[in-house]
Amino acid sequence: MHPDPQTPMLESRIRSLPLLHRGKVRDTYAVGEDRLLIVTTDRISAFDVVMDEPIPGKGAVLNAMSNFWFALLADLGPNHLLDIAPESVVRPEERDQVAGRAVVARRLIPLPVEAVVRGYLIGSGWKDYCDSGAVCGIALPAGLRQAQQLPEPIFTPAHKAPIGEHDENISFAQVCERIGSPLAERMRDFSLQLYHRATEHAAARGIIIADTKFEFGLDHDGTLRLMDEVLTPDSSRFWPADQYRTGISPPSFDKQFLRDWLQTQPWSKTPPPPALPRDIVEKTAARYREALDRLTGELA
Repeated sequence: MHPDPQTPMLESRIRSLPLLHRGKVRDTYAVGEDRLLIVTTDRISAFDVVMDEPIPGKGAVLNAMSNFWFALLADLGPNHLLDIAPESVVRPEERDQVAGRAVVARRLIPLPVEAVVRGYLIGSGWKDYCDSGAVCGIALPAGLRQAQQLPEPIFTPAHKAPIGEHDENISFAQVCERIGSPLAERMRDFSLQLYHRATEHAAARGIIIADTKFEFGLDHDGTLRLMDEVLTPDSSRFWPADQYRTGISPPSFDKQFLRDWLQTQPWSKTPPPPALPRDIVEKTAARYREALDRLTGELA
């Protein structure tokens, strides 16, 4: 069951805690010196630009999906979650802003690299392959088609860019230079383990996870922990297996639907974005809800 949509939230307004950061989707507040309150809003971004319209229920869906995956993958390695109710760290009049859309987490030192795992050739990976026959320095067989499954999943990291700028694909050697080889290897191996487990679960529910990105941070003991969001439509490409084929960008449960619509608009992919019609908002919301229902619901 997907969460009941609340009043759409474009921006949280928690006054009882210091605001640390407003990202593309999440608002982060300090809870003391070592914990965070992370509120998932209904904002949506595309081409690194945040849209002006919220997607009703999106924040609750993303929060529920991440929490599901954190629990399913917990035995593979530690994450940032704490067993503290978000409603307990805000004032009573603010509880409706966090109910169903927030978590309390450890405050970590984020690594400056996004851990991207690709199982299929799509998106920027497809573009890189067309240009060079490789993705992030990893040579691939000749003659692969768009959306084709790779011989095995590959770790293709990216440099985190500031909001409004595009992330940059980098090689594993560059990751080693930035954070050191031992940590880079642990992040790569952890990411591939997470992807393997997730794809098995999703396949049993008729969904292909074409690619995904993970984020990691270090705690005060230097332990590598999975953080932020996990395997959501914002961080992954989910394809319905019964509609998958190569040579095209398959239909998806993620925000590719919104990207495809934006591609038809006379827009420079810089702020301000075009206004989203109601039907685009509603269809995007429906795709997020269906992804949650299919991935976390009982098998038919």
